[in-house]
Amino acid sequence: MRKPARMTGRKAVELLAKRLLYYGGAWHAPMDGRTMPLVNPATGESLGVAAEATAADVDLAVRAAHQAFEAWRSTPPHEQADRLCALANLLRRNAEEFALLDAVNCGNPIAEMMRDVEMAARGVEYFAGLVLEIKGETVPLGEGYLNYTVREPLGVVGRIIAFNHPIMFATMRCAAPLAAGNTVVLKPSEQAPLSALRLAELIGDILPPGVFNVVTGGRECGAALSSHPLIAKIALIGSVQTGKAILRAAADTVKQAALEMGGKNALIGYPDCDPAVLAAGAVAGMNFTWAGQSCGSTSRAFIHADLYDEVLARIVDGVKAYRGGDPTDPATTMGPLVSQAQFDKTMQYIAWGREDGARLVTGGRKPDLPGFERGYFIEPTVFADVTMDMRIAREEIFGPVLSVLRWDDEEELFRMVNAVEYGLSAAIFTRDIAKAHRAAARVQAGYVWINHVGPHFLGAPFGGYKQSGLGREECLEELLAATQIKNVNVRL
Repeated sequence: MRKPARMTGRKAVELLAKRLLYYGGAWHAPMDGRTMPLVNPATGESLGVAAEATAADVDLAVRAAHQAFEAWRSTPPHEQADRLCALANLLRRNAEEFALLDAVNCGNPIAEMMRDVEMAARGVEYFAGLVLEIKGETVPLGEGYLNYTVREPLGVVGRIIAFNHPIMFATMRCAAPLAAGNTVVLKPSEQAPLSALRLAELIGDILPPGVFNVVTGGRECGAALSSHPLIAKIALIGSVQTGKAILRAAADTVKQAALEMGGKNALIGYPDCDPAVLAAGAVAGMNFTWAGQSCGSTSRAFIHADLYDEVLARIVDGVKAYRGGDPTDPATTMGPLVSQAQFDKTMQYIAWGREDGARLVTGGRKPDLPGFERGYFIEPTVFADVTMDMRIAREEIFGPVLSVLRWDDEEELFRMVNAVEYGLSAAIFTRDIAKAHRAAARVQAGYVWINHVGPHFLGAPFGGYKQSGLGREECLEELLAATQIKNVNVRL
């Protein structure tokens, strides 16, 4: 049963009636009746509540997934692939609904959320097409012996996802474990669980009961998943602090962990660049559309001194294209921060930037948006004359704040670029292809763009160095990491 549609800006958004926990193919109320509030970040209005799972609820969900595992792992690979392709089709059939739910729940503009749904569908199809690549090997041991390996699923995989791409993470990031024969318990972000709950409503006969489960909640829910003895692998998209807590929780049961965490990513502009192209890249790389809330945002732009002033002026001009508004309106170009806490954190960093001596050249305020006064909007913000001893240059803000730094010595450039604890992505702009490859080799990051910035490509491994994470996603390696190798020795 669904609640009546309510109007949010230009689109009618149906708010889900089912806000319970979904496991074993059925809906369950939390054992102690806890709920957590949901807020529309563009308006500050209540979106009602969702169930808040405790450790006892998580235990029931994990046991349901564990019970379903043997049957799912024994399902023929082609049938598993067919079911995943059916999931991709479900996403496309309901694309606008998922996008609207995410726009209202996390604040990202609907045009971007529609792209997320298509990316999710393509990602699910990608892993469906790889089910027959889960292969073993033979090992030559000489006459009279046969030695071979097989890859087997791990068991129950726990997935904890972030708020910035809710439906994409809820599906694409679960596709590899499912394709490998594992069952999944998903914990969506407590700020934006609605699209994952709607997915649970629609998934019906696509996946057998217990194969895909959704538990909503906060820190206790995530900790219970990370430490549960029947969880074979825990995977996170979230902050470094949360990732460290998950590793500690996983240690007692020696489970595998995959972590996609923070970034303080560099964009490097060499003096041979076209200033217009470089400035456009610096603006695009910040992901202002979703208020800079992206682990891949290139929030440190290192511009050569010869181009610095011109590129900075072009950046300031370029951010004018981004203006907050109704996330459900296809014309909106920028969403709000996801919560009051994230808004306050970002404003604190803006204050620290000024305090530390950076020059604020644009933004830094809450914009005047009639009808959205209670929303968590912040203008696109650009600081110039930033140095690496400033907090805005070293710490992840996860907001619409770009730091522009000047360089003229390449050795000093890479010392600055690599001086942070993160190493997720980087972008390099130069017309000299040899210089570009040398720079890509020197930057300490797991995902590098040359002369563009932002897009991901299925099949290309995404993941970070240092404290940006463990493991790679969106590629064959993600699928194989959801398996374990068994060696069989036969004496003939």
